[in-house]
Amino acid sequence: MPQDSATKPLIEVLSGRRQNRPPLWMMRQAGRYLPEYRALRAKAASFLDLCFTPDYATEVTLQPIRRFGFDAAIIFSDILVMPHALGRSVRFEAGEGPRLDPLATPEQIATLATEADFSMLEPVYETLRRVRSQLAPEITLIGFCGAPWTVATYMVAGQGTPDQAPARMLAYRHPDAFAEIIDVLVENSIQYLVGQLKAGADCLQIFDTWAGVLPPREFARWSIEPARRIVAGVRRQVPNARIIGFPRGASGMLPAYAEQTGVDAVSIDWTAEPSMIRDRVQSRVAVQGNLDPLALITGGAALDRAVDDVLENFGNGRLIFNLGHGILPETPIAHVEQMVKRVRAYKG
Repeated sequence: MPQDSATKPLIEVLSGRRQNRPPLWMMRQAGRYLPEYRALRAKAASFLDLCFTPDYATEVTLQPIRRFGFDAAIIFSDILVMPHALGRSVRFEAGEGPRLDPLATPEQIATLATEADFSMLEPVYETLRRVRSQLAPEITLIGFCGAPWTVATYMVAGQGTPDQAPARMLAYRHPDAFAEIIDVLVENSIQYLVGQLKAGADCLQIFDTWAGVLPPREFARWSIEPARRIVAGVRRQVPNARIIGFPRGASGMLPAYAEQTGVDAVSIDWTAEPSMIRDRVQSRVAVQGNLDPLALITGGAALDRAVDDVLENFGNGRLIFNLGHGILPETPIAHVEQMVKRVRAYKG
């Protein structure tokens, strides 16, 4: 189960204790901007092979910790391992992103397995065990899953689309059938996350990357409610589980998400309005974010100003410093070092 949080700054923040210097990590910190990642990726037969080979996934997870000394390592995996474990074909094609067999009609949805084959996810658990054994005790190990809405958008369309219209249309036309996908993902995600905690994860993050395309009524049904069910389901088995939610693009719906899901922190993107977040989100839960990844690419004085803005906006409350979304592949390593140095120098 989760490690003793006494010496882990990120877990301290999630547990209600603000840190004078906010803990720091980056979404997608293990990835293509690192030459050591690219070298290892070239050895793997496929992206899923990289995720499901513990030797590879352990090394990739640890690479950014060695290089930058972040306060957290996030396990190297993908949100689409869940449909893979549910028996759906999942392929990652170079330059085109993920490809799945679509669930575009109620008849196709009826073929979806209700229980995942968790033996297919054992390599993820093994990677967690290995990483935990190699991390310094003060570094938090983060497990994760994709939120049901976001994972369902890929399952319905068979791929990512600019605004995930196929899933949105299916949810309007056949809400009961779409709810079947969500229900399967909720129940299996609970077990997947509990398994990650048992394997050594200290906390969890739920990635709802496509939450921002939903209008308020649908956001409540397809983003907030499934997240609430997952948080409650995990805590029925692990009462002290610490969980971060990331409903990207949710904007004015973030206060409701923070209030209703039960998460310990809300990760925000760079468009979030600071005073609203301070007054209506950070007053209730910790905030994670929200540096613009393009500012990180830019570097120089613009990056310094952007880092300072995050610290000025949210540093007086419970803050986990992060990006507003994942680091982009073209990001210079020197700019990451510049960001880390500036955050580390903060004395709030």
